[in-house]
Amino acid sequence: MSDWPEGRNGGPDERYGRGSASPRPESARAMPHVRRRPAPPQSPPRIPPQQGQGYDGYGEAPGYDSGYNTGQVYGGGQGGGGRGGDSGYVQPQYAPDWGRRIKVGALTLVVVLLAVSIGTYFWADGKLKREVDLSKVIDRPGEGDGTNYLIVGSDSREGMTAEDKKKLHTGSAEGKRTDSMMILHDGSNGPTMISLPRDSNVEIPSFVGSESGKKFEGTGRTTKLNAAYAEDGPELLVRTVEFNTGLRIDHYVEIGFGGFANIVDAIGGVEMDIPKAFKDKKSGADFQAGKQTLNGEQSLAFVRTRYAFAGSDLDRTKNQQKFLAALASQTATPSTILNPFKLYPTMGAGLDTVVVDKDMSLWSLGNMFFAMKGVTGGEGTSMNIPLSGQSVNGNLVWDKDKVKQLVEQLKNDEKVTVKGS
Repeated sequence: MSDWPEGRNGGPDERYGRGSASPRPESARAMPHVRRRPAPPQSPPRIPPQQGQGYDGYGEAPGYDSGYNTGQVYGGGQGGGGRGGDSGYVQPQYAPDWGRRIKVGALTLVVVLLAVSIGTYFWADGKLKREVDLSKVIDRPGEGDGTNYLIVGSDSREGMTAEDKKKLHTGSAEGKRTDSMMILHDGSNGPTMISLPRDSNVEIPSFVGSESGKKFEGTGRTTKLNAAYAEDGPELLVRTVEFNTGLRIDHYVEIGFGGFANIVDAIGGVEMDIPKAFKDKKSGADFQAGKQTLNGEQSLAFVRTRYAFAGSDLDRTKNQQKFLAALASQTATPSTILNPFKLYPTMGAGLDTVVVDKDMSLWSLGNMFFAMKGVTGGEGTSMNIPLSGQSVNGNLVWDKDKVKQLVEQLKNDEKVTVKGS
């Protein structure tokens, strides 16, 4: 039996080592020291080498004596396929998917715009003052085609300071009265705006008190149209207009002095072309002829002036129609609607002071505004209600035949051919 290590070359007579004189190795040199490398762990933690120390790439910390202290660093090659942390593997880089990014961005934008639009709608809808109950109006005419709005400008000074009243020349009278009234019909043949002079001679019919609920029988009494509002508010005014015209009013909209001026200032003024200079101490009007931009104070003076004109209230109603149409035309524009810094102040200024009926929605109010804009755009008609003269008390008398024809055309949503005063 050979006691030579397995795998050694040569026979028993072969001398071991170089320069050895012994036929057999010495006991101290009988077997070279061989240390097998321990198996590396399955998932070795990578410990970064410290400066001046090697790292064998198999999870052995620097300073560990593996038995092969040759100074070689294993796994450090850039092109090797070893299992070390620096194996030379490069993560592939992919080009960004711009098509997907654009789709996601567009979808996000749509969602944000939708959320803002819905939020704005409910915010604005909640600010409407739905204070007029048209269900209290009795003996109403039948419904026709299209939508009829009764638009009222009142001399309400609600929310105005003493300085505001002085600046806007409104006086300090208690309560409120109607300063202007007009019917706006919105139909398939374009909008029609009809001014009702405040001095119109009308009959006060039987009605139910808006506060008391008590019925007051009609006596054939005639008075100025604005007296109906002063007597029992918007409900009696609607009842009186419906009784004297035979036209059903679908919605009621009222705005006071302060709110009117605030809306104009919020949009940065309204451009008007004034054909002839005029001045009026009572309203504070002082205008030169030509194109000019009116601020809130000037606008209120413009629509209130009556004593500077030969036609008095009739000329004033024409100016009111002209101004309201210009206001709607210059407000319902992309520069206002798409600009939150103009849209929100304008809506806030208007909705804080606008009084409407209980069934009025923000959508209906918007339709009314665009119908007013259509009058300026040449799509519709503006006129005073037809008159036949004056009554014995100096009030304006309506031409009953022409008014009847006008109302029939509006009810049937036909093109208006009747001429106003």
